Amino acid sequence: QVQLTESGGDSVQVGGSLKLSCVVSGLPFGDTCLGWFRQFPGVERELGAIAGISDIGTTSYADSVKGRFTISRDNAESTVYLQMSSLKPEDTAVYFCAAATLCGGGVPSPAEMVAWGQGTQVTVSS
Repeated sequence: QVQLTESGGDSVQVGGSLKLSCVVSGLPFGDTCLGWFRQFPGVERELGAIAGISDIGTTSYADSVKGRFTISRDNAESTVYLQMSSLKPEDTAVYFCAAATLCGGGVPSPAEMVAWGQGTQVTVSS
């Protein structure tokens, strides 16, 4: 059974930092493309990609987080991370990790992902 489990969400103040983790099981982790997505509160609640990392370590970021967020992976631990810095109130969202067995360049698309975590809440207070 494929499982992705996020952790690390918290409430922080503007300018603070937070590190999210996502442990993946049930997939050949070393061959997996991974991404972080977020869902803002609101009526539409669309799922937007913010970062991706390929099986060979190539990273990509959405413009909204570039320079502030860093995605990384530890194949020995089957874990993908999202280091978030200089947090803003507009970063408040539920953050999801997701995995794909095929992926192209650039930020990942939700349609590419085959497995999702349950989400972890990040709240940034001003």
